[in-house]
Amino acid sequence: MIAVFDLDGTLVDSDRALSDAFVALGVPREDITFGHLLADECDRLGVSVDDYLAAYDPEHAQPFPGIDEVLAQLLVWGVCSNKHPESGAAELARLGWQPTVATFADRASGPKQLGPVLAALDVAAADVLYVGDTAHDRACARTAGCRFVLAGWNVRAEAAPGDLVAATPAEVLTLLRPS
Repeated sequence: MIAVFDLDGTLVDSDRALSDAFVALGVPREDITFGHLLADECDRLGVSVDDYLAAYDPEHAQPFPGIDEVLAQLLVWGVCSNKHPESGAAELARLGWQPTVATFADRASGPKQLGPVLAALDVAAADVLYVGDTAHDRACARTAGCRFVLAGWNVRAEAAPGDLVAATPAEVLTLLRPS
């Protein structure tokens, strides 16, 4: 079993970084929501993607406790995120993370898709555990036929009936082991 992770809200606690960029551009904090394609959220809030990226400070996005230790134990893993490719790649580089494959918003028209990740890893959907924090992460996993695990360490993550929920990143390692 191979783990593929969402980035924002799953591997990194990025709420502050994501919202601070909008606030710097004059958007009231209470108008900001999470888990959307950047272009869609920028359109909704009336700011340009270029201005947003210029205001975004990746230093404010830090790994959730325990994530570094989990990633260090994985020989093969991936990232599938709606994050803009420029800031996503910079985030991975800044944190020293080297997933086997990482896809961002430029790899799909619309919401993220696990298909390109599965193809790059050359694995079947049944062999992938997709870890995310939102309803669209859940839908992404189900559409691809992958098992979904909710990143329960994110206080904003809301479980749906039937979800596997990992309370800590270390629990993901347990779920990866054959039963």
